[in-house]
Amino acid sequence: MIEPAEMTLDELRAALAPLIPANAVFDGWSDKALDMAASELGVPADRARLCFPGGPVDMIDAWFDAIDLAMAKAFPLERISKMKIRERIRNLVLCRIEVINPHKEALRRALAILAHPQNAMTAAKLAWRAADRMWRIAGDRATDFNHYSKRGILSALYMSTLLVYLDDDSGDVATTQGFLNRRIDDVMMFEKFKVQWRGSRERLPSLTRFLGRLRYPAV
Repeated sequence: MIEPAEMTLDELRAALAPLIPANAVFDGWSDKALDMAASELGVPADRARLCFPGGPVDMIDAWFDAIDLAMAKAFPLERISKMKIRERIRNLVLCRIEVINPHKEALRRALAILAHPQNAMTAAKLAWRAADRMWRIAGDRATDFNHYSKRGILSALYMSTLLVYLDDDSGDVATTQGFLNRRIDDVMMFEKFKVQWRGSRERLPSLTRFLGRLRYPAV
């Protein structure tokens, strides 16, 4: 294992990211929270600050990236390949919430920062990144329009689930799980409708073929 003093700034950023939220609960996403994380890791505070030139938004970005990494480690190919697609998405979202759960208040503060108008693009980028990584772990390799529609739908589903989670006092996040299950049912119904619609569209008469037959009638 690399000693913190020998880490590059990128390595140090990754090492600090999971430590900041525990301090952000009390001190917000601030230099003070970062300084506490640096002290815990055993690196100078001024060096730690070099890893996050964008301040709080950079810290949040790094934490979300750490959540992605934890999710990927929890679902190697041999595990996720045994699940149906709806189970993969459900379990990936719940895994993220499990990683976040010890730092629920830190998430609330992070989302409040990302809700500022000047951070709207970053918020959208982070939601898209989370959805993209979930789909990739789930085995999606689409490169057509489905690539974008799947990630758009999942990023909206994930963010709405997080908002429900923030108000979930059930203890075992039962309310959040119920909401997530219903939304995934809705998405699956939509996907089924799309498949049926494509099939029916393919069976519709083709105007091009019809006009071609007028021009070049079969003999």
